[in-house]
Amino acid sequence: MRIAILTPTFNYHSGIDRVVQLQAEDYVKKGHKVTVIALEAKIKPNNYDVVELGMPKTSFVQRLYRLFFFIDNKRLGYYKKLKNYDMVISHFYPMNWIAYLARRKYNIKYIYFNHGINITGLLNNVWQRIYMKLFSFFTNITLKNVDEAYSVSKYLKDDLKKVSGLDSKVVYNKIDKKRFNQKVKGNKIKKKYNLKNNKVLLYVGRIAPHKGIHLLLKSFNIVKKQIPNLKLLIVGKPTFNNYFKKLKKTANKDVIFTGFVPDENLPYYYAACDVYVTASLWEGFNLPAVEAQACGKPVVAFKIGAHEEIVKKGILTEKGNVKEFSESVIKLLGKH
Repeated sequence: MRIAILTPTFNYHSGIDRVVQLQAEDYVKKGHKVTVIALEAKIKPNNYDVVELGMPKTSFVQRLYRLFFFIDNKRLGYYKKLKNYDMVISHFYPMNWIAYLARRKYNIKYIYFNHGINITGLLNNVWQRIYMKLFSFFTNITLKNVDEAYSVSKYLKDDLKKVSGLDSKVVYNKIDKKRFNQKVKGNKIKKKYNLKNNKVLLYVGRIAPHKGIHLLLKSFNIVKKQIPNLKLLIVGKPTFNNYFKKLKKTANKDVIFTGFVPDENLPYYYAACDVYVTASLWEGFNLPAVEAQACGKPVVAFKIGAHEEIVKKGILTEKGNVKEFSESVIKLLGKH
């Protein structure tokens, strides 16, 4: 069977990128011919094809481009090249447009994986709220001819039903347990950042406002008063530059921003920490929290989104309650 998998990026930068990679490899192992189609792609596998359509490089223009992708007739027209495919899988807007048109024109089976389309309640900026309203509106148009829909959590299943009326089955994101497990050692990371005599907190993910990094920094300052040898590693690519600059200005000297870390190195970062922390205000799944637990690390997170489904080892606290969050971190550090 010929399968096209559509995703905005295929770069190791997000959890969705890693999910798509595992999905493609699973289909290849089953004997299918797979093509991953993305606007931007740096992952170059040997056993399946990757097509990079291209998009603007600056973040502001890129966001506008993604929102109004349907006016780019050249890239939108790529659906015509899917004529001889048996199935098209879309993981996120705006790639749904290509799947939508391929289904309408060639009757190709269209499968949609729901990673979340409705986070407007988190946004304080009026323009951001307008953006996300349009994002949800356009996404719903592209879902009108879906054959099968899957949500990566029960939380997202309910949300999709509420927002679009579309029923979906729950399929939790997979992780590579050969790489993320308790046998992995973090000695190289501890040596690299001089953490030999420190307690270590870790966050992995995008540096964006809804990820609550500012709350994480507040909590770190509280916990450090109790545990002076504490360090915080923040692993991830800044996607909102002004937000990142503010974080850098307010961060304690013992907060280390590592920048982007290649996917193959992430297990060693999990292994190097004592507690995995995330103050994210919205999560449809939260792949890093699952990866951290697979490496034997407890998680402290807010009781939001899919966290009640995926956090099995750790503590969930009231959303936005930095005091309770900090107390939970101290409690878990006392056990390590």
